[in-house]
This record gives sequence, structure tokens and C-alpha cells, in this order.
Amino acid sequence: MSDKIETKEDKLDVLFRMQAGLDAYIREKRELKYTKSEWVCKKALALIVELGEVVEEAKYKWWKNDSEIDDAKLKEEIVDVLHFFLGMAIDSGMTADELFDIYLKKNKENYDRQNGLSAKKGYELSDNPKA
Repeated sequence: MSDKIETKEDKLDVLFRMQAGLDAYIREKRELKYTKSEWVCKKALALIVELGEVVEEAKYKWWKNDSEIDDAKLKEEIVDVLHFFLGMAIDSGMTADELFDIYLKKNKENYDRQNGLSAKKGYELSDNPKA
């Protein structure tokens, strides 16, 4: 597969299609057969591991001497997170459009919570935001 894809297509649609193709290829090549639940759990676990690698590349160890972050490696780990996130979304039956729509709704709710406009308890604003 080429490193550069020239397309006018929606980028999220392209990512979903590419991830579905990669996952299908791996499943066929390795003869992997798991239930929907097992796939989602496996992808979630892999996602957690990859997030740990992001943290490691970001030099989280404040007790060590400072060192430069390797931006290329950090970005590669972030993309690994995306691979498993997309795979988990696909395995759960989500489409790119559905992810986008749910994200928009949740993003609005998150703003509403921060602005004291949510019906969800525990987000009410006080006079002292740091309290």
C-alpha cells in the first residue's frame, strides 16, 4: 500500500475502510476467529498498551533527567492508538458516520456540562470553579 493516498473522500471514511481491510487481512492470514465481544476486548487491551507506549515516548518520568521527545516515535505511537481505536469501533459495529454523529452529540454535552447546562448531576457550576 502506498504511503500517500490522494483522495477527495472523507478522511475518516478512508481510515475506517483501511482499518477494516487490515483487520480482515490479519484475521484471514492468521485464521483468527473470535466473537464480537472478544474482538472489542482484545482491541481495548491493545489500545491500553499502546497508550502506555505514548506515555513512555512522552517522557512521563519526572524523576529522571529531562531528555528530548522523539516526535516521530511519539506520533507513531499515537497512530498505533488510532489503529486499535478504529478497529474497536469497527468491531463494535460502528461506522465512520455514526462515530462522527455520536462525537458531535457527546461534544455538545461535554460543553453543556462545563457551562452548567447539563441535566447530568455532578457538573453544576459553583461560585468558585476551583472549589
